[in-house]
Amino acid sequence: MNEQTYEAIAETIYSEKLDNGLNVFLLPKREMAKTYGLFSTNYGSIDQTFVPIGKEDKVNVPEGVAHFLEHKLFEKEDRDVFADFGRQGASPNAYTSFTKTAYLFSATNHIEKNVETLIDFVQDPYFSEQSVEKEKGIIAQEIKMYDDQPDWQSFMGTIKAIFKNHPVNIDIAGTVDSINSITKDDLYTCYNTFYHPENMTLFIAGNFDAESMMDLIRNNQQSKDFEKMDTIEREFPEEPTKVATKENKIIMPVSIPKCTIGIKDSASELTKEEFLKKDLLQGMVLDFYFSKGGEFYQELYNGEFIDASFHFETNLERNFGYTLIGSNTEQPDQFADKVKELLLKTNTASLSDEDFERMKKKKIGQLLRAMNSLEFIANKYIHYNTMEIDLFDVIPSIQKLTLQEANEFVQNWIKEDQLTVCTIAAE
Repeated sequence: MNEQTYEAIAETIYSEKLDNGLNVFLLPKREMAKTYGLFSTNYGSIDQTFVPIGKEDKVNVPEGVAHFLEHKLFEKEDRDVFADFGRQGASPNAYTSFTKTAYLFSATNHIEKNVETLIDFVQDPYFSEQSVEKEKGIIAQEIKMYDDQPDWQSFMGTIKAIFKNHPVNIDIAGTVDSINSITKDDLYTCYNTFYHPENMTLFIAGNFDAESMMDLIRNNQQSKDFEKMDTIEREFPEEPTKVATKENKIIMPVSIPKCTIGIKDSASELTKEEFLKKDLLQGMVLDFYFSKGGEFYQELYNGEFIDASFHFETNLERNFGYTLIGSNTEQPDQFADKVKELLLKTNTASLSDEDFERMKKKKIGQLLRAMNSLEFIANKYIHYNTMEIDLFDVIPSIQKLTLQEANEFVQNWIKEDQLTVCTIAAE
């Protein structure tokens, strides 16, 4: 078991790659009452075309299989796993994103038992034709529910306007038609390929002893057999650099229109150093301009283009990325024009030394505050780990960023053909 101490943030993390390939990370924090466990696979909704483990030819699976799998793993032949956690005083959950599926619990007691339950239920799939058919009705209702949510339709409407071919433009849950075509064999094909320990990470943070926890996890995995896994071959379509469409208008029963501007990032593969630099600078620049103290926010607020719903986010992944800026607004067309005008102004902008030092201090402060959350640490650590980046090395990386790098990023950040607008308008 490897032990790494980070003096600057007073954290020690223990890690080990087990014989079956599973990456385990333990962050004991004995001062915490709670423990949080996260068991994640590097497999999300975008992984629709791939070569199954042990096969030579690629397959295309229906949209929504990753999310369907997440649902089905909680159901066993003789019980529901939620009840197991409940008896052990734990609160379980799971989520599927574009790039990963994760299973989790939080608890204040019976920690080792809950860790075993987490690992065992994820590594013990049970899919029957009858249970798969029953689940289709449940997920169809979930899809229809999201169809009626303006916030979700605004998000996915913008994503679909940004990406032309990349499967990120497909709803994580799929469609009613696509899930109705999912079979038990589809689930086992995806499970056997992507749920191999070699493609998974286990992160436990909270009140426990590292040595005894690692022993428990080792013993648990040694009692199970897994075939050797080669590198998973995934396939994604070519994606143009410009957005799929400049505008997307969706009519829904809303009292106030919603408008979101989407920015498309380059789809080129980045080294881990390039990835981290871009990830950090993108978040810092967006915050600098659009947080409540930012120059662009003030212009939007003073012009009465936005209200308290104003939001922005940026997401960078291995082979795609996007930034969203949106708000409820009585003036959606004017809001969109103003945001695009502000964004394109950055082509000639220049940050000062004072600006950039303030940006770095703010980013470090945000990270340090967030690290009070076990959930943040576990999820963010796994996210960066897929790119072979250590979350606890991010603060030194922020400190090393230069003003020249920041200004080069800002001045090359936005091109007009990378911008799109999605509006949710009243009927």
